[in-house]
Amino acid sequence: MTIITIPRRMIGKKELITIPRKEYEELLVFKKYFPVVEPSAEELRVIRQGRKEIEAGNYTPWEEVKHELANLHNRSRQKRNEAHAKS
Repeated sequence: MTIITIPRRMIGKKELITIPRKEYEELLVFKKYFPVVEPSAEELRVIRQGRKEIEAGNYTPWEEVKHELANLHNRSRQKRNEAHAKS
């Protein structure tokens, strides 16, 4: 096992992690396509509002949303099939 000692002055007050080079290179590719974007003041306001709503329980659980979307999809498919059958 290889042991590396990193002097404290190199780290400073920042956190330090080590990862294999291949994973680091994959991270760089990911970062290229998905750059870090600082949210605007309005976006931060909306995020805070959303968090407050979640804390208050004002949200729809994912399973319920998924079920509703499946129902909508099935209804539109059924209408399409009915329209096609009438032709």
